[in-house]
Amino acid sequence: MLIDRQVVDEIRSRADITEIIGSYVTLRRAGSNFSGLCPFHNEKSPSFTVFPDSQNFYCFGCNVGGDVITFIMREENLTYPEAVSFLAARVGVVIPEGTGSGRQQEGISRKRLYELNRAAAKYFHSALLSPEGQAGMDYLTKTRALSRATVNHFGLGFAPDSFFGLSNAMHAAGYTDEELYVAFLCGKSKKTGKPYDYFRNRVIFPIIDTAGNVVAFGGRVMDDSKPKYLNTNDTPVFKKGRNLFALNFAKNHCAGELIICEGYMDVIALHAAGFENAVASLGTALTDEQARLLTRYTKRIVMLYDSDEAGQRATAKNMKTFAAVGMEVRILKLEGAKDADEFLRKYGPDAFRRAMGQSVTGFTYKMNTITGKYNMDLPEEKIRAAEELCGEIATVYSAVEREVYVDAAAQRLGLTADAVRRDVDRIRKKKVREEKARESREAQMRARNFGDRVNPDAVNHVRAVAAEEAILGLLMTYPEHRRAVETGEVPLCADDFVTGLNRDIFVRMMKMEAEDGGFDYGLMGQYFSPDVMGRMQQMQQKRRMLSENGIAVLRSAVDSLREEKAQGDARQAEPMDAIRQMLDSKRKKNITEKTK
Repeated sequence: MLIDRQVVDEIRSRADITEIIGSYVTLRRAGSNFSGLCPFHNEKSPSFTVFPDSQNFYCFGCNVGGDVITFIMREENLTYPEAVSFLAARVGVVIPEGTGSGRQQEGISRKRLYELNRAAAKYFHSALLSPEGQAGMDYLTKTRALSRATVNHFGLGFAPDSFFGLSNAMHAAGYTDEELYVAFLCGKSKKTGKPYDYFRNRVIFPIIDTAGNVVAFGGRVMDDSKPKYLNTNDTPVFKKGRNLFALNFAKNHCAGELIICEGYMDVIALHAAGFENAVASLGTALTDEQARLLTRYTKRIVMLYDSDEAGQRATAKNMKTFAAVGMEVRILKLEGAKDADEFLRKYGPDAFRRAMGQSVTGFTYKMNTITGKYNMDLPEEKIRAAEELCGEIATVYSAVEREVYVDAAAQRLGLTADAVRRDVDRIRKKKVREEKARESREAQMRARNFGDRVNPDAVNHVRAVAAEEAILGLLMTYPEHRRAVETGEVPLCADDFVTGLNRDIFVRMMKMEAEDGGFDYGLMGQYFSPDVMGRMQQMQQKRRMLSENGIAVLRSAVDSLREEKAQGDARQAEPMDAIRQMLDSKRKKNITEKTK
């Protein structure tokens, strides 16, 4: 085994899957199981199910499934050993030294990158406090009016105007060029082949994850030169779309609500003013992963984006993203300033607190935006406003919410609620038809152009794969079927399989059954990707939904597989037979001609 079985069993026994997944996904009881909106694809109706009895999950919409370890691998973008370590820390299991996969030892470890980033953060902060960093300190404390205490609290730093300052310091600390490249702290010179500092002559904002690890950096110029911001690219320890600036601080202060802004300085200014529940999305392009991450800490978001056109577009887009994960959304629009930082410097914390009390719901913001675009005194413009507003209401899933919004829109437009409701219903029916047609087209496109991403061989062996998956589903689900194969009661071997993926699953399963203390679905994650684990879970779910799963069904599936394989082998042999016949014919002809 790659990881000690007892360690994994202990972790899974303590890491209740409902509790773990429930910290990421809002779950509701559905009989003996729990359901919610799938975190791995966008959906309006819940198709994601957690099965407490088997300690597994499965999405009937996107066919993703697995156990608690597989879920963490997907959600946190971790390898199997990393996911095991993540859960071990969460449930209080100590992993003995030396336990783990060889994959942990290959390349540069996450631990090493965390240490490198922390060392780089200390270097940048020390540079800020040195005479060399005076320009950066002046910018932060004079131009931006930050206190030294705030500078220290966020670990702000300065990158000197040098190509080799950071790299030389990290080399002296024992870090290699390759580690600097992987951490995206340095680039590689095309002329010399040597590293050069990525961040130069910028104030530095360390990005820290919720576990307290420095994972990335943002660098800002101190004048109007471009680009204004320079950010770490994705690395093994940092995914821009999975992190938020200052969440490591805000998570302890956001039970009631959380403020999300555009930039580092807005967040820092808010924290300095006492509003410690503020974060930034590392750019206005909020991702689904970031939205789901925030649901772990609060259920209400106050969106505070810049008042410019880009900020308003981001507001409109991100409202939908937050709504999709069940978050209550309010919008704060500051008057007399372009952003939170400027507002606080001009008017102070008390004025901001009063402004917070005037935030509006997402729908009110939309209604104000739409009606503000049109001259409501003109009939044709009023009609256009009504059409646009009814279109927005039609996208709301909750019937109760739609009814409330219908009444509000009718009052704002000066129309009857019945008239607005009829238009909303008409638009909803049209959208349903269009959505079904779109899904059908997309499914056909995927099938035609991409086939089976998990098992690419399947497209050429449809009937054989159906038999293979039935066999594997039965073997994974029923120990007596595995024993029947192991003893030879049901003759089946790896060579009977047509596709490489299913053959590998079979081999690994039976090897585990024979040598590793018996088959365990969860432990298969050490050998296969989360996508493959999802496919295996799909195979099991199909069998559980069928009443006939006896030994006769297994024998029948094996017979079908062998028949399909024989037919496939014959089809492959036919061209070779034809070639042999042609060569024999030519040879006989040549012999005949020579004897004449």
